[in-house]
Amino acid sequence: MVETSEQVRPLAPSSDRPNSSDDEEAAVSGTRRRRWLKCCGCIGAVVLVQAIVVVVLIFTVFKVKDPIIRMNGVTVERLDLIAGTTTPRPGSNMTLNADVSVKNPNYASFKYQNTTTALFYRGAAIGEARGPPGRARARRTMRMNITVDVMTDRILSQPNLSSDINSGLIAISSYTRVGGRVKMLIIKKHVTVTMNCTITINATSQAIPQQKCKRKVKL
Repeated sequence: MVETSEQVRPLAPSSDRPNSSDDEEAAVSGTRRRRWLKCCGCIGAVVLVQAIVVVVLIFTVFKVKDPIIRMNGVTVERLDLIAGTTTPRPGSNMTLNADVSVKNPNYASFKYQNTTTALFYRGAAIGEARGPPGRARARRTMRMNITVDVMTDRILSQPNLSSDINSGLIAISSYTRVGGRVKMLIIKKHVTVTMNCTITINATSQAIPQQKCKRKVKL
């Protein structure tokens, strides 16, 4: 009998053979993972861009700006003088009408409380008026007329009145205060605007030849 020098090698078990279905599953899993990462990246980029836009808008367009108060004019509605003189009649009142405007430069309304206007002559309080609360619409100007009754007896009690009357000019100072709130998206800002004015009244014609005002904002 002839013996063969070559031995028959056994076949590899089927479990060690490469399986085409496993390769397909791995490829599909990798594709899904890449799609998921791309989707998350796109969502994150969109959220980041939106956050940057909101921050830019808050510090530019939607930045809360201070309201502007202005004294447009003052007129003397009533001044009872002693006949033939420029001296106010004792016991009478002088009425001043102040045209005040509040400009709101914001993209949201400015809601203000009661307005207060006080008048002074040489440091002594001679009159006060209060205005009702209101609302200045976005990027609009709210105008209001404030009527102040001046107590002339307090003016007559001042020792320097005669010299002011002889000069023909009486200087009166005013103080106006407007407090309110501006709400812009989630930002709320409380603002108090004050204005000090020096008003010169012509004792003869009762006209207002000169007025100077200074505004101040307190947060």
